[in-house]
Amino acid sequence: MAAKPNISFEFFPPRTETQQRVLDATWRELAPLDPSYLSVTFGAGGSTLESTRETVLDLAAQTAVPVAPHISCMAQSEEMLRTLLADYHEKGIDRLVVLRGDRPEGVGNTGPFDHANELVAFIRREFGSAFHIEVACYPEFHPESESPASELLFFKQKVEAGADGAVTQYFYNVDSYFSFVDDARRSGIDIPITPGVMPITNYRQLARFSQMCGAEIPQWIRRRLKGFGEDTEAIHAFGLEVVTRLCERLLEGGAPGLHIYTLNRAQASKELWQRLNPV
Repeated sequence: MAAKPNISFEFFPPRTETQQRVLDATWRELAPLDPSYLSVTFGAGGSTLESTRETVLDLAAQTAVPVAPHISCMAQSEEMLRTLLADYHEKGIDRLVVLRGDRPEGVGNTGPFDHANELVAFIRREFGSAFHIEVACYPEFHPESESPASELLFFKQKVEAGADGAVTQYFYNVDSYFSFVDDARRSGIDIPITPGVMPITNYRQLARFSQMCGAEIPQWIRRRLKGFGEDTEAIHAFGLEVVTRLCERLLEGGAPGLHIYTLNRAQASKELWQRLNPV
């Protein structure tokens, strides 16, 4: 029997009571699937700092699954970040996802860190090996990268600063992942590189996200999704089939696991897990 794939789930902190109820229902449905960890995002410009912390500590108090807060360069001071991390450490949080973070449009960085490698280095300097650190990487390249070579250089700087692992931006071209991993290995990067996976449930939402983050939707997928119009059941079924095949190829090719962007909804992520773990 094939080993169960190593899967983690990502959530965003709720902003309303309704969103809180949705998140509560979602994590309670996904936690029994035995994920390696649950991560909680950090809003653009640090806009969800307190709600990220509250969500992380609430999840950690209610589930045995490890919880990993996102930490970004949007912290306003080193002392603020030091206090936050000390609080996490005291409460048993030992995994972080460290990112540069999205800056509000038209606003430059106002904090002490410009890039994620500086933030990783700070955490290692202040807390040693207290935290397992995941960083981001981009098989199809960050929208601000000048070239594939510069993308790889930035990634290597984060690894050299002390990252333990990496999670990719989502993609639908499996070759982009394997090509990126090959380039990383040739450059001396040896940490696990876990592919990020975005279930397909809503074409307009997916197109908007992909435009912002630079992820490519292959033309054949885009045309099929547009052709379904408002037929949500057809979109859901097609998206599940596409993403299942993507994940199967990733795992067969040696990917160390899968990081699922849930968008705080359980159904698509759970169905994907069930496809990958048939009884």
